Amino acid sequence: MSNFVTKRREPFRFMVWLGIASSVTVFTMLLVTYVIRQTGSGWVNIKLPMVFLISTGVIVLSSFTLNNAMLAFRHERFGNYRTNLATTLGLGILFMLLQGWGWRELILAGVGLEGNPAGGFIYIISGIHLLHILVGVIFLGIVLAEALARRPYIDSFVYSVNPPNLLKIKLITLYWHFVDILWIGLFLFLLVHHGINWRLSL
Repeated sequence: MSNFVTKRREPFRFMVWLGIASSVTVFTMLLVTYVIRQTGSGWVNIKLPMVFLISTGVIVLSSFTLNNAMLAFRHERFGNYRTNLATTLGLGILFMLLQGWGWRELILAGVGLEGNPAGGFIYIISGIHLLHILVGVIFLGIVLAEALARRPYIDSFVYSVNPPNLLKIKLITLYWHFVDILWIGLFLFLLVHHGINWRLSL
C-alpha cells in the first residue's frame, strides 16, 4: 500500500524537475541575451551592491540549515527539525530583504530600468530569481506550520512515517538547493562582468 501511495505521488517529483529544467532554460536565455547585448551601444558596467555578496552568504547558509532539518527529520529529532526549518525560513526571508536593500542601493546610485541596459538586466535577473525564492519561502512556511502543529512526539512520528510527507520535504529541499545554487551561479556571472562596490550604504 505504501509503495502504491508513493508511486501515485511521483508526478510531483516530475513537476519539480520540470520546473527546474524550465528555470534553467529561462535563465540560460537571459544570460545569452545579456552577453549579446553587452556588445551593443549604450552599455556601461555597474558595480554590484556589497549587500548582494552578504545575501549570497545568507542563502548558502540556508542550504546547510535545510539539510540539517532533513537529516533531523529522518532520524526523528523533531525538535531539531523544527528549529532548522524555522532558521531556513528566516534566512530565506532575510535574503529577500537583502536583495531589496541591494535594489535600493542601485536606485540611490541612479541605476534604473531605462537608460543603461546593464541596470535593467541586473534588476530582471535578480528579480526573477527572487520570485523563485518567494515560492520556496511559501512552501517552507507551509511545512513549518505543519511541523509546529504536531509538537507532540507521537504526532510528529506519525507524520514522518507517511511517505507523501517525506516526499514533500525531499522535494522542497531539492527545490531550495536548486534556487540557492542558481543564485550563486547568477551572482558569480554578474560579479565577473561588473565587479562589486565594496562600500556598504546604510
